[in-house]
Amino acid sequence: MSPAQAAVDYLEKAATILSRIRQTQLEVIEKAANLCANTIANGGLVHLFGTGHSRMMVEEMFPRHGSFPGFHPIVELSLTYHNPVVGANGQRQAMFLEHVEGLGRVIMRNFVFAPPDVFMIFSNSGVNEVVVEVGLEAKRQGMPLIAVVSVEHCQAVRALHSSGKKLIDIADIVIDNCTPAGDAMVWIEGLEDPVGPGSTIGGAAVVNALKCAIAERLTQLGKPPLVLTSNYFLGEERSRQRFEDCYDDYRARVQRVYGRCGGDK
Repeated sequence: MSPAQAAVDYLEKAATILSRIRQTQLEVIEKAANLCANTIANGGLVHLFGTGHSRMMVEEMFPRHGSFPGFHPIVELSLTYHNPVVGANGQRQAMFLEHVEGLGRVIMRNFVFAPPDVFMIFSNSGVNEVVVEVGLEAKRQGMPLIAVVSVEHCQAVRALHSSGKKLIDIADIVIDNCTPAGDAMVWIEGLEDPVGPGSTIGGAAVVNALKCAIAERLTQLGKPPLVLTSNYFLGEERSRQRFEDCYDDYRARVQRVYGRCGGDK
């Protein structure tokens, strides 16, 4: 039996995304990696934020096998909990909340940021109100902002935030996940709408290329990262201990983010 043509089409388009990232994004990935590595090496944090399915990119960065402390994932459950689909905590509510201005500022109010912190936002569209507002707040607090978006999609759609800004307008560094506008990539004869989103492929490729480049730079700086490593490489006992050590290291790094209150803004 020959493979389904639609499956072949998707894999070919996914390979095109990876090829475009390699051809066009290595320089900007290196720039972002140097910024993040210098932040982590000097005791700062790389804060990570995403709504909707972009939550996956936050989790792919840390914690994950082959990842390391220095990152601070910020994931708002009300914006990312898609499993119920309908009913309480359903998808309608999550998609509605992504467009509520003011929510981004409320989310950011929970944390204390300080130099040399960096902020990174994952959003395929780069236009929803909450992600733009979080980006604006990160910039207001003096943090360099890295955005990972589909540049083609972001440029093709209108700004939704009242500022008229998109993530690509406010970020210091923009990394293109090289996904085509609309995300879904495969057209099937007789089916009106395309299927097979590409942003997961592009986003995960960017995340892991960036993570590897950061690890390389930290090692060059004489501060090699403490990596969450599978028992395949370390054996069960050493791997368990490594996870405990990584979690302890992470806790020590992020304490200051939650450690002050009162008049801090």
